[in-house]
Amino acid sequence: MAERKPGEKVAPEPSAEVKMERDSFVHTFFKKGAEFTDELLRENDRLRKRLFDLESENAALRTHLASDEAIRELLRKIEYLEREKEQLLSHVREAERNSSHLFTRYSEVEEELSNLAHLYVASYQLHSTLHLREVLRHLKELLTQLVGSRAHAFYMKGSNELVPIASDGIELPELPRLAIHAGSRKEEDRGSHDRTGELIERVFMTGVAHIEEGDLSVVPRDQPAACVPMRIDDAVVGVIVIYSVLDQKEQFLPVDYALFKMLGAHAATALMGALLFADSKGKFPGLDTIAAITWHAARAGGDLK
Repeated sequence: MAERKPGEKVAPEPSAEVKMERDSFVHTFFKKGAEFTDELLRENDRLRKRLFDLESENAALRTHLASDEAIRELLRKIEYLEREKEQLLSHVREAERNSSHLFTRYSEVEEELSNLAHLYVASYQLHSTLHLREVLRHLKELLTQLVGSRAHAFYMKGSNELVPIASDGIELPELPRLAIHAGSRKEEDRGSHDRTGELIERVFMTGVAHIEEGDLSVVPRDQPAACVPMRIDDAVVGVIVIYSVLDQKEQFLPVDYALFKMLGAHAATALMGALLFADSKGKFPGLDTIAAITWHAARAGGDLK
């Protein structure tokens, strides 16, 4: 115990009651502190657990958001691929149309080449003979195989009339002779519903072909499908008359018009040559005849070109 200094006042000792109150207060204070500390620790644990749960939920949300973004990206990719697919299909359809057009054009060109080959062969055969029977046979083959003629006839110019000299698909005696100068046609022809004579006369007088356009199945039976003038230089010497065509011939095509033009020139020279050869009883001109023709041509200031 510390030694007291002189004059130092000494505090009176608390009473037992006060000590008991003080001890009770201290005990209560520390007990409350311990309870408060336990409560703080429990709250801290609860908050830690809540923080862990929130972090887990946040991670899950991040994962879900990333998954949604991936799905949206896939949808955008699918939409892009769909557009690209439509474009490719459009290109394929256009390519198919172009291919079909080219195939059609190729078929047309191939058919035209085939027809031109037939024309070359036919014209070569047409001028390969001077015998009327052979010339008519070649003409018949041309009209039947290339034009599709069912019935036709050849009219040649006589003195004052057109004379049918050959026919196929129609009897020759049934074909009338036709006057060729204006106003000389028979009155029964003028009043007839059959326009054949009128058309043949008009084609011969004008030199302009009459060719039906469009559907040939609707052509009236009282008029031919085509009348083509036969020319030698600028002179019309006859008419090819096509009375009817085969059933499979629906209409005249551009190649038919070219064929008619070729026939108008080549058939005339072939027929006229064959008729002259037949008139000469099959005799070829001799050297004297050739020399005389050459001499007269030289005197006229011309040549035989």
